[in-house]
Amino acid sequence: MKKIAISACLLGNNCRYNAEIKKDILLMDLLKEEHLIPFCPEDFCYGTPRPSMDLIETKQGIKAISNLTSADLSQPIIAYAKSFFHMHPDIDLFIGKDRSPSCGVCSAKLYSTDRELISTSEVGLMAKEAKIQGIKSMDAEQFVASYKGILE
Repeated sequence: MKKIAISACLLGNNCRYNAEIKKDILLMDLLKEEHLIPFCPEDFCYGTPRPSMDLIETKQGIKAISNLTSADLSQPIIAYAKSFFHMHPDIDLFIGKDRSPSCGVCSAKLYSTDRELISTSEVGLMAKEAKIQGIKSMDAEQFVASYKGILE
């Protein structure tokens, strides 16, 4: 049995910024025999519902910026990610929610400070920490599309 860190919204937890449920039934079926460890840095740090955020390329690097207040929300998310992986040092796989500024593995959108789209293939802040930790990481849609052999 593999230990898989997974975005809590994919399990149907009410933790998305707009409180919308996004349970991925097909993904749950594929992972039914695995040990799932849910996470949601945004809900933990900012609650649900909350204003949305985007990844913005600033002079200080890539930051998660509130779309409501323009506040930098990055540090609590990064601290949560480091703490999560410290508490779970034996994760075999990280599955993130596609396009999330926190959990997207290779599909997060990156904007300039003028809010012009720069990229649609960036890594979110928590997913970045998973990669730093050397954990195999995939977006949920990528996992579903290529699940054969992933857990073997």
